[in-house]
Amino acid sequence: MARFETQVGIVGAGPAGLMLSHLLHLRGIHSIVLEAKPRAYCEERVRAGVLEHTSVEMLHDAGVGARLEREGLRHEGIELGLNGVRHRISFVELTGKYVTVYGQQEVVKDLIARRLGDNGDLRFECGEVSLEGIESDRPRIRVSDDGPSDEVYCDYIAGCDGFHGICRGAFPEGVLSIYERNYPFAWLGILAEAAPSQKELVYMHHRRGFALYSMRSPKVTRLYLQCKPDEDIQEWSDDRIWTELQTRLTCADGWRPIEGRVLQKSVTGMRSFVVEPLQFGRLFLAGDSAHIVPPTGAKGMNLALADVHYLAMAMGAHYETGDDRLLEKYSETCLRRIWRAQRFSSWMTSLLHRFENEPAFDQKRQLAELDYVMSSRAAATSLAENYVGLPLDGV
Repeated sequence: MARFETQVGIVGAGPAGLMLSHLLHLRGIHSIVLEAKPRAYCEERVRAGVLEHTSVEMLHDAGVGARLEREGLRHEGIELGLNGVRHRISFVELTGKYVTVYGQQEVVKDLIARRLGDNGDLRFECGEVSLEGIESDRPRIRVSDDGPSDEVYCDYIAGCDGFHGICRGAFPEGVLSIYERNYPFAWLGILAEAAPSQKELVYMHHRRGFALYSMRSPKVTRLYLQCKPDEDIQEWSDDRIWTELQTRLTCADGWRPIEGRVLQKSVTGMRSFVVEPLQFGRLFLAGDSAHIVPPTGAKGMNLALADVHYLAMAMGAHYETGDDRLLEKYSETCLRRIWRAQRFSSWMTSLLHRFENEPAFDQKRQLAELDYVMSSRAAATSLAENYVGLPLDGV
């Protein structure tokens, strides 16, 4: 058995865990990052792709925005559509801000490269992890990998290990309150080897169901179709997918997505999930271990980055001045932003998707609301403010 010492033990090498480790390093705080998956898995897993203006500023301020600046696709608005007729929501005109399309896997690559360049302690394929003594002054992370267990002694533990990780389950029974909603539809998504034919994302409401046109690079597009939660991806040939995409996305002005070789396809369920509180003893949750949002509002990775921004500030105050007030307020501070993001994501989801067996009244109301957003500057401004990212306040 080997014993290791660190100030902050971080479980998970996704955007939250890596960014937290980097932000702590900038404050002179040592951390060890433990990740069960291989480095290649973390760097290649395609997930979210839209960075809020707030997140882009955070990455630049932290010194990890150089490649993002070169390769990210700046989007100054989005298109909302109803049965083939589009209306542009200009973020820059309404808020002075923009978003950037830059895949989560690219953020992960940048952060891993920076942490290794700074001699950070990242341990991929570390083995099975468990937590002990989270209520004590010196909690431990036990790591087992086909042999004697290693122990990592910490001042604090950050659970950044995602929705299916072990950290949330380490909270004592009865401490956590769970709030969740499962939506009656999913997204069938593809990555396509096709140059974007549109400069910005297109969110399309269609009588056959929602469709989204987005992109990941100048050569790769990302497209989604609303489908059943139990959809069998094997029943969707590439031809069937493209036919449905063209049906839902082709516009009255002649625009339609360019087709290309399908590189990847999958079905993603739609859910909202929050736990409260985000802290117990010396254990703090951040990112998907604490909350899940439906992808319609593009908030998942951005919320994770905001969580660790607050957590790094709080830990910095503790080590620099001995002031624990920000640590004590961590849940309260994060949850205010989390619930605002949940509200926006739920609203966007309800605005744009078709709900089966919905009363005719609700269908008409939904169409009226979408028409209002597409025609009212005030309503469009509210959408734009939330989409580009709310300020990092509350501390």
